[in-house]
Amino acid sequence: MTSTTPVLRDNPQPVFRDRREAGRTLAALLTDYRDDPDVLVLGLARGGVPVAWEVAAALGAPLDTLIVRKLGAPGNPEYAIGALADGGRIVLNDDMVRGLRVTAEQVRSIARDEARELARREAVYRAGRAPLDFAGRTVILVDDGLATGASMFAAVEAVRAGEPKRIVVAVPAAPESTCREFGALVEEMVCATMPSPFLAVGHSFWNFTQVTDAEVRELLATPTTGVRAPAQDPAAILRAAAIEAPAGVPPEQELTDLIGDARFVLIGESSHGTEEFYAARAAITSWLISEHGFTGVAAEADWPDAYRVDRFVRGYGPDESPTHALSGFERFPGWMWRNTVVREFVDWLRLHNDGQRRAGLPGAGFYGLDLYSMHRSMQRVVEYLEQVDPAAAQRAARRYACFDRTSGDDGQAYGFAAAFGAGESCQAEVVRQLVELQRDIGELTETHDGEAHFDAVRNAWTVRDAEAYYRAMFGDRVTSWNMRDEHMADTLDALARHLDRPGAPARIVVWAHNSHIGDARATEMAAEGQLSLGQLIRDRHGNDCRTIGFTTGGGTVTAASNWGGDAERKTVRPALPSSLEELLHDTGIPELFLRTDIPGPAGDVLRAPRLERAIGVIYQPSTERQSHYFHARAADRYDAIIHIDHTTALEPLYPGSVWATGTTPETYPSGL
Repeated sequence: MTSTTPVLRDNPQPVFRDRREAGRTLAALLTDYRDDPDVLVLGLARGGVPVAWEVAAALGAPLDTLIVRKLGAPGNPEYAIGALADGGRIVLNDDMVRGLRVTAEQVRSIARDEARELARREAVYRAGRAPLDFAGRTVILVDDGLATGASMFAAVEAVRAGEPKRIVVAVPAAPESTCREFGALVEEMVCATMPSPFLAVGHSFWNFTQVTDAEVRELLATPTTGVRAPAQDPAAILRAAAIEAPAGVPPEQELTDLIGDARFVLIGESSHGTEEFYAARAAITSWLISEHGFTGVAAEADWPDAYRVDRFVRGYGPDESPTHALSGFERFPGWMWRNTVVREFVDWLRLHNDGQRRAGLPGAGFYGLDLYSMHRSMQRVVEYLEQVDPAAAQRAARRYACFDRTSGDDGQAYGFAAAFGAGESCQAEVVRQLVELQRDIGELTETHDGEAHFDAVRNAWTVRDAEAYYRAMFGDRVTSWNMRDEHMADTLDALARHLDRPGAPARIVVWAHNSHIGDARATEMAAEGQLSLGQLIRDRHGNDCRTIGFTTGGGTVTAASNWGGDAERKTVRPALPSSLEELLHDTGIPELFLRTDIPGPAGDVLRAPRLERAIGVIYQPSTERQSHYFHARAADRYDAIIHIDHTTALEPLYPGSVWATGTTPETYPSGL
């Protein structure tokens, strides 16, 4: 499984830092009500009040509270059988009442107890102030989230009795079924997120500390009208800050200002099969190599396959053309590196290096960061040692033969057997081999090709890390993900040290999916403990690292329908509402470049949590929301974003009949 294979998560992850941020996110979805004198915002006490204060302040509307008390089942108050609202209005869940066999007397007893608490809170919160009048007004009812919606149902009934002009319910998080139910009940239902599966409201927040009576009283006493400058349309803010980037390539001066003296430039992609992402990334990389002295391209590719390309672009090895050099990329997905854009870039890099060599200047190499090449890397280690130390080659072959006894050349089969006790672990053997190879590094590099020895050591490291990865992949998904990205970060650091020259530190471009180059701490996956290559390089190198993410609004993409499947040319559905991609589409700029690392309104817009799309080597439109979207803060995730609104499928070197036929658009949004 690759990092960007769609994953249907069993547990929803936090989206909002706290209730106040959730309120600001909701406010951005309610801008049509800004400065409307008829609007009144009501926060359900207690948890809904901090959310509602942010909404009211952003809209310039008065704020009040509506106190609703849940009616808990006898002996189990966490199960709501209904709710009690101001004015004594009771809403019961008839199915729950019948199922639990709750009597009418029990309901009255529970309601009396909750009515006393409701009256107490009313006195504490209002401090003598009368409730605001609903009649003829647009009432926006806000809570910090809904589960069954019992309290909100009671609130709607209480407000409706006051004869408002319009009722709007707005919450940061709720199940899709609850959102649909309220959508049929009120004039407008706004759900900022609909986690799937929905476990509890608190799962959408990093900080879900209980709101106190004192906080509610303070917020209700703090004015929400005339306290903020009029808000602008988020798309308009981004439109003003964006720079046109024809074909996804920003102006050179903009790139120069962004990159500065950084040694590592991580350039992403939101799919592994988009022509424009690959072409723009190749164009930017060519410029960095030719104009700014970058000496390496490190790709989300297996080390031995990429090293074959490196030999070609440096004028070594038997390959006679870029197509031949790329033929080592046989593992699924072949199109990821064996495609027309990469072929053209490899051809350019060979010509560039030929010119550099004639001028006596250093060239630029092509390297792989990934770890799926366990068996090919073992073979490369043994082949190298056969040339320099036959006895050491025999020792390596004996150690690596452990895998033959377990699983042949199937890494996943080895991992399964080792993880569940169905076969021996080869961990000790691969570690011994790595230690021996590194111990002899000085002697071997003095008497043999240092470049070849570096290749052998990196392959030995790949075997060591791949062995651990395959054992871990049948356990915690996050653990195996982290092991892979840590391997990529370690390989990048080792490569930088290898390419460093006195007075000329190596400068390297990284090609990988947004999921890797973006900072995982700015996504919902951070709550699971997930790391990323971009996060690790930022931590290790600070301002020496720059990250650029790519996004698209729609078009076509090269992807498979299942692991190991044929390359298909699939239609990409239009971006989902409230997503980063939809926001960038709404700027009206077909190809744009946005800095996110500069303080200002654009950064503030992009720092709010939004859905972001990720398509890996598999694309499943029927489950797109669950499979391909997650919440992220783009301004914290990247230093810059390049958005190409309409993109096309990457062309494989060997497309096949399935890709050539393409697919017809699927009905949108069925299956979501």
